[in-house]
Amino acid sequence: MGIAKTFWRGLMDNVPAPFRSRYVIAAVLFLVWMVFFDSANMLTQFRLVQSVNNLKRDKEYYQEEIKKAEAEKKTLADDKETFAREQYFMQKDDEEVFILEKE
Repeated sequence: MGIAKTFWRGLMDNVPAPFRSRYVIAAVLFLVWMVFFDSANMLTQFRLVQSVNNLKRDKEYYQEEIKKAEAEKKTLADDKETFAREQYFMQKDDEEVFILEKE
């Protein structure tokens, strides 16, 4: 028991006086526990924030895609023949279709 007491006493003598308080030690142990060992530790929180950001980005993307699809639906409802000719290259029996590609 004497060896352990001298070990702790020697260790505590190297620690500055304000940090020797049992309240400071308890607070430090609590912070270490919360940051590294708790179920809601910092790494988990960081991953959750990244996941939320990815989901927000996906939501914005899909909202834009919905707007495009609604515009395409409106175009289809307005003029079905033009839509079919432009999107699916449909033609009448006596017509030829030429597809021009931009370089």
